[in-house]
Amino acid sequence: MTGHARSGRPNQLFRNLNSKIASIPMILTAVVIFLGGTIWTIVYSFTNSKLLPRLNFVGFDQYERLWDAPRWVMSISNLAIYGALSLIFSLLIGFVLAALMDQKIRFENTFRTIFLYPFALSFIVTGLVWQWVLNPDFGVQSVVRSLGWESFTFNPLYDQQIVIYGILIAALWQGTGLVMCLMLAGLRGIDEDIWKAARVDGIPMWKTYVMIIIPMMRPVFVTTLVIIASGIVRVYDLVVAQTSGGPGIASEVPAKYVYDYMFQAQNLGQGFAASTMMLITVAIIIVPWAYLEFGGKKRG
Repeated sequence: MTGHARSGRPNQLFRNLNSKIASIPMILTAVVIFLGGTIWTIVYSFTNSKLLPRLNFVGFDQYERLWDAPRWVMSISNLAIYGALSLIFSLLIGFVLAALMDQKIRFENTFRTIFLYPFALSFIVTGLVWQWVLNPDFGVQSVVRSLGWESFTFNPLYDQQIVIYGILIAALWQGTGLVMCLMLAGLRGIDEDIWKAARVDGIPMWKTYVMIIIPMMRPVFVTTLVIIASGIVRVYDLVVAQTSGGPGIASEVPAKYVYDYMFQAQNLGQGFAASTMMLITVAIIIVPWAYLEFGGKKRG
């Protein structure tokens, strides 16, 4: 019996051999480029590299300088506000739109295309479009004032206190359609008998969604959260197209800080330190989720 178990191990090793061989390039790419690049970045974040990387270690000096910089602190604050509101409103608006679309409405394909179309645009195009829409001389403020409300004021991109909300509006306009499609796919995967049973039991529709449908769509929500979170952490081009980080530093974000220091200020050490802090932020989000998602299943 032991000999049979031992002989079975080589068979398991060579099972699906073609697929394992085909995955080797992807595995090497992930290990060499992603993991290797990550380690390289972390190591050089402890150096005083300027135009070119050099192994002249200075300890935590780059990190101390990073957290003493008002621009970096502002970028983290903006990312927290933008991230929290983007997650909440993307999920809420996307799910409500999906629930409405799931009612078998007429011209569903047309509406779905309209809602998803902004996602096909690049963030640069979206940023430029919403820069015009929110411009006080040509956009919403000008249109409303031309209708008679002369005291109406709406210029978020020129107000340091609310500029991040102007960027949020553009991001929601572009990304909500994708969230809607993901949620709609999840809703279409719910067995019709569940809806029938809920109606027979006299359960209100809103309660059916909250108590039955949403818990059943947990994998869809998890996937959507990961997609939204990855877009939040690396937001860059939308900010550059709309405000270039202004007014002043009011709309700075971490990705722009990294880019500016690495390619404009030619301070690689500071850019690597900021990149490492972004990596830590992602790890703080992803690692607990992965532990709860996969570790819990193994224990179960």
